[in-house]
Amino acid sequence: MEGGNSPNLQLQQLPLATAVVSVQPHADSFSYKENLIGALLAIFGHLVISIALNLQKYSHIRLAGSKDPRAYFKTKTWWCGLFLLVLGELGVFSSYAFAPLSLIVPLSAVSVIASAIIGIIFIKEKWKPKDFLRRYVLSFVGCGLAIVGTYLLITFGPNSHEKMTGENITRHLVSWPFLLYMLVEIIIFCLLLYFYKEKNANYIVVILLLVALLGSMTVVTVKAVAGMIVVSIQGNLQLDYPIFYIMLVCMIATAVFQATFLAQASQLYDSSQIASIGYILSTTVAITAGATFYLDFTGEDVLHICMFVLGCLIAFLGVFLITRNRKKSVPFEPYISMDAMPGMQNMHDKGIAVQPDLKASFSYGALENNDNMPEIYTPATLPIVQEQHGSKGVSAPPYRVLEHSKKE
Repeated sequence: MEGGNSPNLQLQQLPLATAVVSVQPHADSFSYKENLIGALLAIFGHLVISIALNLQKYSHIRLAGSKDPRAYFKTKTWWCGLFLLVLGELGVFSSYAFAPLSLIVPLSAVSVIASAIIGIIFIKEKWKPKDFLRRYVLSFVGCGLAIVGTYLLITFGPNSHEKMTGENITRHLVSWPFLLYMLVEIIIFCLLLYFYKEKNANYIVVILLLVALLGSMTVVTVKAVAGMIVVSIQGNLQLDYPIFYIMLVCMIATAVFQATFLAQASQLYDSSQIASIGYILSTTVAITAGATFYLDFTGEDVLHICMFVLGCLIAFLGVFLITRNRKKSVPFEPYISMDAMPGMQNMHDKGIAVQPDLKASFSYGALENNDNMPEIYTPATLPIVQEQHGSKGVSAPPYRVLEHSKKE
């Protein structure tokens, strides 16, 4: 009896094995489709964020160069930028729910490319073709390299997908590779914080490495929160798991401290240096965190991993060339010294200075510096009235004209 039943059992198992094999290509195509959706959402989000930041910066510049007494938050341009900023952040946030973390993080180079192009468009000065190419040749080369690197990242990015359920996230959180990674990261963070606070090591690499370490935890928690929200929308409620709220609190806390260190770096160093070095460090640390927590590169072949690393290196070089092309010189104009005018401390009743402070930065993270300002921000030069000796009835002007050098 047992010998006669065994062939029937084997025949019954064959359709099941065949069904599993037939479903596998469909799963692979679906995972690539999810990668494409996540990559497109991230590119759209970073592009819209770059446009929003430049719109808000443009609003600040217009108010600084005019006599308009309105506050910046009362202008339509600033509110339009704020709306686009929220829309872009939502796009980037939702992209983490579809594609692996290691694929989404390097795509922030899109914002660098967009900022460079928008900055060139907003310049109103007329250039000769030869001067224009000489001025922006590095930007064009950097944009081309960044686009090539982005293409390689999307094509050869990791293809690991799993449901962001509470059980899966908890399992990853207590796994020994991530615990070991967290131990090493905490030790490095404490050492850097000690040298930064106690030894006054205000080096740009130290500050931006602190930002990168915090940012790696931010993107890990963002992917967990976004993934659990998407799974809950699909019908499998995940918001009743305590791990969701733990990840949410960690996401907010690390983002706040990350912004604090980034603001301190912006006070000490140029925005172009912060953009290039910060992008390289943050992307490297975030990819390491994603590969450790979510096991992004598990099952990937060596060729795909090498091409992905090559895409990251090309994108790094492109961002470096784009930010390297920024001028650091500050334009200056002769202006009237108010201390030479008795009884007058400012030009208008509301305390608006005659000469705008060209060293003040209105940047919220965009890469456009204060070089090549539009005409609306060009300070108006006042006519110089020279004293005519020997003329009767002509009194000397109650002020003197001072011209400051670049060093001052």
